[in-house]
Amino acid sequence: MTERHTPRVVPLIDQRSASLLTPAAALAPKTRIAATGLLSDTLGRPLRDLRISVTDRCNFRCNYCMPKEIFDKDYSYLPHGDLLSFEEITRIAKVFVAHGVQKIRLTGGEPLLRKNIELLIEQLAALRTVEGRPLDLTLTTNGSLLARKARALKAAGLQRVTVSLDGLDDAVFRSMNDVDFPVADVLAGIEAARDAGLGPIKINMVVKRGTNEHEILPMARHFKGSGIVLRFIEYMDVGATNGWRMNEVLPSADVVKLIHAELPLVQLDPSSPGETAERWGYADASGQHDKAAGEIGVISSVTQAFCGDCNRARLSTEGKLYLCLFAAQGYDLRSLVRAKESDTDLASAVGHIWQGRTDRYSELRSAMAPDGGTGVRRVEMSYIGG
Repeated sequence: MTERHTPRVVPLIDQRSASLLTPAAALAPKTRIAATGLLSDTLGRPLRDLRISVTDRCNFRCNYCMPKEIFDKDYSYLPHGDLLSFEEITRIAKVFVAHGVQKIRLTGGEPLLRKNIELLIEQLAALRTVEGRPLDLTLTTNGSLLARKARALKAAGLQRVTVSLDGLDDAVFRSMNDVDFPVADVLAGIEAARDAGLGPIKINMVVKRGTNEHEILPMARHFKGSGIVLRFIEYMDVGATNGWRMNEVLPSADVVKLIHAELPLVQLDPSSPGETAERWGYADASGQHDKAAGEIGVISSVTQAFCGDCNRARLSTEGKLYLCLFAAQGYDLRSLVRAKESDTDLASAVGHIWQGRTDRYSELRSAMAPDGGTGVRRVEMSYIGG
């Protein structure tokens, strides 16, 4: 550390390793970056969205995220003491909000496995944006525990949920989650969330060619007119354990074409800057958007990069900051928090990290090696959330 107010932020070679990618050096120059809400990176992208992983554990073994052959009974999860406490998470989140974050999404693993997560939600719900507004506070879940927790989550201050659901056919769903969990229980969780007022609800379906593409139309039919937004996600090359191959990617354009042939669609404007999903509304007889029928979304991170306006940062379960879902290195914020650095110092460190951000992996994918062109294994999605 060159001065008291210029803390060192250590790059990590791997999400589960304390090894250094390069010799440790002071990240920030002597100048301090204040939190003004106007922070932007090298490409002019603001910081608006923070995704916080609260656990590295999950009770599903979906092969595109936590395949059973890797995450088996002998897999070593993070010890409890390595996890950020709720107070530490809230403190870091407060710094990000001061830099302009308006939306926080809690992820995992499966975030509802984190004991007493309602207490964290209460703390985060009390934060206010630089404009004085409540945060857009949401959570992504596999839905397995949602039926029993939905009302408590809403009471704690959670606004809405996104549920991962990769098919309606029970055999397909059990096969994809690889723990024989029934689809009926997830559907019951979705209804419980709706009844509790956790909405608008979104459903994420990862489409893997040769596995569940035949579930696209049944899913579209089921959720049309329900008030729930169904989003189709291209199978992504996240991490190094899911055995990703390009020939298993079904392009979003094909998904839209398939649905449009039976249920006519009309393209809609993005809902907000940095939106990951391309929106398509169900059309009425005149070809206009039928709002009562609702809409779908497609997330095309493989075939149609959206790096240009990406405004998301990701905080891992043990306090590592990642600037891209496909990142190979993170920055250790936990060490700063536990070294009792001031909020001003923490905010300055975050400011320097974001100002130096150059990440645009999806735009560069075709020219990179399978490991992202770095020779370093990329972070696993189960560690920093989707």
